[in-house]
Amino acid sequence: MSPEAAGILTLAIYLLVVLVIVIYQAVHLTDGWRAWILFAIARVYAPGFWGIKRNRRCPFPGDSAAIIIANHRSPTDPIILWYNSHLGNPKKKKRCISFLMAREYYERPGLVGWIARAMHSIPVDRNGQDVAPVREALRHLKQGNLLGVFPEGGIQEGRPITHANSGIAFLALRSQAPVYPVYINNSPGGESMVKPFYTPAEASVVYGDPIDLSAYYDCKHTREVLEEVTTLMMWKLAELGETEYLGAPRPDLDEQLIQMPADSRRSAN
Repeated sequence: MSPEAAGILTLAIYLLVVLVIVIYQAVHLTDGWRAWILFAIARVYAPGFWGIKRNRRCPFPGDSAAIIIANHRSPTDPIILWYNSHLGNPKKKKRCISFLMAREYYERPGLVGWIARAMHSIPVDRNGQDVAPVREALRHLKQGNLLGVFPEGGIQEGRPITHANSGIAFLALRSQAPVYPVYINNSPGGESMVKPFYTPAEASVVYGDPIDLSAYYDCKHTREVLEEVTTLMMWKLAELGETEYLGAPRPDLDEQLIQMPADSRRSAN
């Protein structure tokens, strides 16, 4: 065999091995092959096109339930939160963050809808009358999955955190899952839902410590309690972005927020 033929054969073997590994990972990923394809694309595209930096390794747990809350300034925010999330846990386990999102975007044909379905997002009606999404979110948490929520609702402008829906407090108290705040800086914007995906940016994420709300677990879920818990969480999120929460005055976080140790992990009940 000539050296040229040997080189071509060696390259072919390497490519075959890579292909087998890719197919194996895609087939065995719990969240399905579409999620793996999205993950593979995002791992190259997101840092290369949006230059994403972070303040530390992602603290999300690798095999237990958690709620991730973040500010929302771009349709790319779910990808920015998710693509790097496996690196923080010891097992480096890849798994989706199932985001609550508006049904009209979930069902939309094309890129945005495909990404939403690949990530096992949970569609929510904007009128807030359907309780099915809440039940689905609690089911995800009970199974030990990650749930992503943008408490402000739709995409907002500016750095301050706008008024948040107290439904996030209900999910946190009912599931008893730890809440991880993440502030996203400079995610790409645009005039449509698709343009941000091909708009260069210099984005960054600031991961906060998990918030333990166990002091509220035995409280009745009254409107006042839910609003208080929401305010605590949103101010903690705002602090990560060195900004403010416009929904309510700032409480004394040092006295009212109980921080969990960094290595603490709690599964939803």
